[in-house]
Formats: sequence, C-alpha cells, structure tokens
Amino acid sequence: MFEWLHPAFVLILGALIVPLLAGRMRQAYLLLLPVVSLLTIHSMSHGTFGTFQLLDMSLTLGRVDALAMVFAYVFGIMLVIGSIYALHLEEALQHVAAFVYAGSALGVVFAGDLVTLYVFWEAMAFSSVLLIWCRREPESWAAGWRYILVHAAGGVILLAGIVLYYAETGSIVFDAIENVGPAFYLILVGFMINAAVPPLHAWLSDAYPEATVTGAIFLSALTTKTAVYTLIRGYAGTEMLVWFGAVMAIYGVVYAVLANDIRRLLAYHIISQVGYMVAGVGMGTILALNGAASHAFTHILYKGLLFMGAGAVIYMTGRSKLTDLGGIYRYMPITFVLYMIGGFSISAFPLFSGFVSKTMVVEAAAADGRGIIWLMLSFASAGTFLHTGLKLPYFTFLGQDSGLRPREAPANMLIAMGLAAFLCIFIGVYPDPLYAILPAPVDYHAYTVGHVLWELQLLLFTGVGFFVLLKHVGGERKISLDTDWVYRRAAPVVIRGVVAAFRPVQTVVSGRTLLHMERFISRVFEYHGPDSILARTWPTGTTVFWVVVILMLYLLFYYL
Repeated sequence: MFEWLHPAFVLILGALIVPLLAGRMRQAYLLLLPVVSLLTIHSMSHGTFGTFQLLDMSLTLGRVDALAMVFAYVFGIMLVIGSIYALHLEEALQHVAAFVYAGSALGVVFAGDLVTLYVFWEAMAFSSVLLIWCRREPESWAAGWRYILVHAAGGVILLAGIVLYYAETGSIVFDAIENVGPAFYLILVGFMINAAVPPLHAWLSDAYPEATVTGAIFLSALTTKTAVYTLIRGYAGTEMLVWFGAVMAIYGVVYAVLANDIRRLLAYHIISQVGYMVAGVGMGTILALNGAASHAFTHILYKGLLFMGAGAVIYMTGRSKLTDLGGIYRYMPITFVLYMIGGFSISAFPLFSGFVSKTMVVEAAAADGRGIIWLMLSFASAGTFLHTGLKLPYFTFLGQDSGLRPREAPANMLIAMGLAAFLCIFIGVYPDPLYAILPAPVDYHAYTVGHVLWELQLLLFTGVGFFVLLKHVGGERKISLDTDWVYRRAAPVVIRGVVAAFRPVQTVVSGRTLLHMERFISRVFEYHGPDSILARTWPTGTTVFWVVVILMLYLLFYYL
C-alpha cells in the first residue's frame, strides 16, 4: 500500500485543503496540486498495487499498465490546463468538485476490480453534478437533477451487473468481461450510459451547456472518455459496438448542425467523436484499439480547447446563442485563433492532432473490410468540419456584426488555451510520442499521400457546401427534440400516478409532501429558457438532408 501513491487520493484529499486557502496562496495551490498529480502519474511503474481483502473479495486500487497510463496521462494534462483556465475563480466549491471529479476518474482508470471501479464511478457522478449546479441558474438546477437521475439509474444498472457477474463467475477482476448471461449486458449498458451511446445519450447534450464556464471543460474531458476506457478494457471486439459507434458519429453530427447554443453544439459533437472510439472498440483489432485510445487522448485536448474558446466568449459577452453573436473576432482575436486550432484539430486537418488519431480508426474500418462503417465515419468527419470548424466560428466570431464589443479573455484563460493549442499542433506534426504510449506497438503512418489527399478533398468539398448553403445553416431560436423528450414527458406522468396512489394513505405521507414532490418533478423535467417552444426545425433539417445527399453522390463519383 505504501510503496505506491495513488493520484486519485492526491487530488481528492488535496481538494479538501482548497477552502482553507485564499488569494495568491490558493491560486498557487490550485496550480501545484494538479502538477503533483501529473508527476505522480509519470513516476508510476507498471504493476499491481494497493491490493487488500474485503469480505471474501480481493480489491485492487492500482492496476498500472499501458492502457491505464494513456488515459491517466491525458487526464492529468487536462487537469493542469483546466486548473489554469479556472484560476480566476474565487468560489472554492467549483475547484473542490473539479479535483474530486478528476481524482475519481483516475480511480476508475487504475481500478483493478469492479467494486473499486463502481465506487469511483459513483463519486464521479456526484462530484461532476456540482459543476452544473454551481452556475446557479434555474436551467442549470433542473439540468443537474436530470443529469444525476440518469447517472444514478446507470449506476444501479452497473451495480446489478457487477453483483450478477460475481454470482455467476465468482470473480470481480476488471478485465475482459465474460459473456455469462445478463451480467454481461447490464455492465455494458452501465458503461454505455456514461459513454453517451444513443439512445442513452441525452443527459450529455442536456447538461453540459448548462454547466459553469470552467466546469464544462472538465465535464467534456472526463466522463465519456472514462467510459471509453472501460469499454476498451472490458468489451474489446464486441460487434454491436461497431454499429453503435458508427451511428453515434452521424447522430451527433446531425444534432450539432441543428444546434443554436454554442456549447450544445460542442456537446453533441462529443457524442459524434466518442462514436469513433466506440466503433474502434467494437472492431477489436490492434489498429482499431490503438485508434480508439489515441483518439480519446487527442479528443480530450482539442475538445477542451473548443469548450475553453466557447467559454471565453460566454464569459466576456454573456451570450451563448449563435443568433446573438457575430463580428467579435476584432475584439477577441486571440480567442478566435486558438479556437480555430481546436476546430482544425477536431476536423482532422493534416498537421493537427485529430488527423493522426481519427484516420487510424477510419483506416482500421477499411483494413477490416467494413465498407459501410468506413463510409459512415467518413461522412461524420465531413459533418464535423461543417459545424465545429465552419458554422460555429463563422456565426460566433465572423458573420453579421451583433453590436457586441467584448474585451479579450483574461490572461489565465488565454494561457490555458495556448497550452492546449500547442499540444494539438505538436501531436499533429510529431505523433510519435503519442504512438509510443499506446497499448500496443503502432504499425500505422498517418501521413501517406492517400490519407492526406482524401482528407483534404473531404474538407474542401464540405467547405464549398457550407458557403453555398450559408443562409440555411445558421442558428435558429428553436430546440431540437431528442430522446430526453421521453423521460421529460414520462416522469411527470409517473409521479402524478404515485401521488394519486398515496392519496388514500395521506395520514402516512402528508398531502403537502406529495404536492411538493409533484411540483419538483414537473420543474425538473420541463423545458426552460426563451428558446424552449417546441417548434419545427424544418429549414435546417432540409439542409442536413441535402448535405447528406451531396456527400453520398460525391463518394459515389469518387469511387467510380
């Protein structure tokens, strides 16, 4: 136990000191703690540590291997960058929640058994929701409740799977999960909820846009990628994940095109990008698994950069809708340039980080003879550039002047964004250090003539399509219904049924308590905000349809 220092405990216990400090001392500590955690990760050697007995079970706090280290490294790096970005915050609770959340994610990554994993899994859920509630808006309060209710349900499903798995196998070791019946699928569903696999995904696009400006950075980095880690560890080669992942990639792109809120757009695109990782896990080949792990690594950095850029805009303007923004590049030029580095990275431009990881997954599909999957992932790549690399920056920073005259973002925000941008370019230009830490030896070269020409053609064609259809792809003051509509509608009906059932026994449960419960559920599950009128999104929907048609024709002619 004492020969190994767990970085999760460094962060969780270290977070307790934050409220005791103030001013420059607190800021210095907020920088020191994540750096110490990252150094702790770097100093670890491979092996098994922190094993002890609980009842008849052997629990392992630390199982350190190549796969765990890939995710631990990028979590540690992003925590340092995120802490710099949040350095101006005076509220201690947000810092404490972020450190506990990150520590819990590292606890999952290093967990050698399912019980330890479950404990840290739940700690992630209950610490991360504070980053939503700390915004202290009615929309954030309600979104946080929906978020935690979904994750609590997912936790119950996961726990049921672990209990059944132990009963069926007598083991709680967390490695490849044996298909021994219902336990296999219950654990898989528990992981898939955190990975935001449709139709279990709506909690992400619902809650992340309502988080605090700084909290969204950590949310975008940790929960879904921790789930990707568990899928690689436990479910590599599970065929159904290939199709789930490919559908995710397209699903997230389509809803991102429909989004008007800049962070909702980016949140939907997390779903799309995680789809590449999930598809890679399902393929299960060495190239695909390396691609999934490397894409998780690069995604955390460029998605964090994109959320930091969007957060800087919200922080300086107080606006988050594309329809309320425009023309601010003159006043926030550094933020604009740094955001575009993230946009080029996520769009898989050559010489940027997304190119060296996303193409690995796409190539794995081709090498495995999965033509339809390759086509779906290629289409999703074009959609990525359409909304994250073109739509969002055009209507936020360029486009029609909105009359806003914001100042440039604070220095700590720009420094954090600069660090992330540097890593996006460094990995894109020189991917060998990333490839060197992947779980298996890498036999892949991103910069072949074929890869570069194909990607440039796809990006060029998408760019032309965007400007041709420019008047149709802007934001609209409407919402797009998603699968959360089901439980938003169902929950109030269920609670009214419960209230009606308890009315005969109101001597046990007071009528006032039941009334408060009914009002609480109604407030949590209703639609909030000025854009919450349930209206059609037909004009944008038409554009999505024609983009799909044009891309399919392009791919057809390309191969003919």
